[in-house]
Amino acid sequence: MLSSIKNIKIPKDPFLLFAPFLLLYIVVAIIFPTNSFKGDETRYLIYTDYLVTGNHIPDFDYLGNGPGYSIILIPFVALHLPLICITILNAFFYYFSIVLLFKIILRITSFRKALICCCFLACYVNLYEWVPLIDPELFCLFLVSLLIFCLFNSFENQNFSKKYIFLTGFIIGFIALTKPIFGYVLLSMIIGIGILWIINRKFYNYRKGLIILFVALATITPYLIYTYHLTGKIFYLSSFGGNNLYWMTTPYKGEYGDWSRDLKQNSSSGTNINILNIHEELIKTNHQTDYETINKFSGVQQDEVFKRIAINNITSHPTKFLFNCICNLGRIFFNTPYSYTLQSPKTLLRLPFNGVITVLLILCLFPTFKNWKKINFFIRFMLFFTLFYLGGSILGSAETAMFSVIVPVLLVWIAYIIQKTIKIKDWTN
Repeated sequence: MLSSIKNIKIPKDPFLLFAPFLLLYIVVAIIFPTNSFKGDETRYLIYTDYLVTGNHIPDFDYLGNGPGYSIILIPFVALHLPLICITILNAFFYYFSIVLLFKIILRITSFRKALICCCFLACYVNLYEWVPLIDPELFCLFLVSLLIFCLFNSFENQNFSKKYIFLTGFIIGFIALTKPIFGYVLLSMIIGIGILWIINRKFYNYRKGLIILFVALATITPYLIYTYHLTGKIFYLSSFGGNNLYWMTTPYKGEYGDWSRDLKQNSSSGTNINILNIHEELIKTNHQTDYETINKFSGVQQDEVFKRIAINNITSHPTKFLFNCICNLGRIFFNTPYSYTLQSPKTLLRLPFNGVITVLLILCLFPTFKNWKKINFFIRFMLFFTLFYLGGSILGSAETAMFSVIVPVLLVWIAYIIQKTIKIKDWTN
């Protein structure tokens, strides 16, 4: 039996090797077609229509998501293609993410370990729910995998070309345009690596890293100029920041900082709560007064009011804010807890995959700290990138999708540490 398993020929070409998963993702997209009315799908399509027609964005809320994903959707909206074409594109984004990850992990470890890591990503159920949706998660996953590929060639490839440095910077910038939180990660990275370069200017990789980050900054600058023209705010990437922070800092018992509630102003009945759950009246009791103030404003002013109330919540209830941050960790890794939400069996599907990766992350921490200076710079760069991203996510309202898009980075790190520190005997011998 074991000998027959060993004699199975596995394709070496990653495009062929992972082709069955591409077919699986396409089937998922076809079986569960989107109607474009779930979650943020409608907003992305409307934003894309504004880009196609060249009109200014009339609603401040559409500044929340950034233009990155909508730029990708321009051909589909301009040509009035069926929505299924967009979701099938998601299948290809997922597939190419796996192929790129395999190519990089194969450069730092064995074929078997690379295959295991990439099969893990290919079977990662948290990502399957995004295949049939018009949302940027799988596009962002692809960008993160492409970033890893370009980072490796920028820092580790002896025959590297300068084009990889500029391409890496452009990708980081485009990720920031797709997920605004990465714009603040970019700013943090510039400050952090800038300080390290000032301390040790002889280390050429710091200088190279700064060049990459400034290319990324140049990539998002046109959008920053546009948002400054609209809002008068410098480095303004998203209009959702205040709303997000408001719910993250909620001081009330039974609310865990998740951004799942929205209160809208109704012209006929004043302020009401646009929410469908069994605790509607409790939500109204807790937040009605705040929203009577918030709904007096719009646009940038409303965003500022959100932030002012949130800061007051933090200073007045710091322990509750810390508790909400801990709850954020739970949502990032295991999609729980959510305020006033019934438990779902879906959580059981997430536990095995995120449980495995969480344990491996913890086990890799000690050898990483112990051998930090010996670790390849592109791994350290990615870890700083991930640390700032997850740290920023914890301080705002977070959910498991935020963790899913960064999984390729974590798999590369885990594969690298296992390759350098652990030897596994072949059990088939």
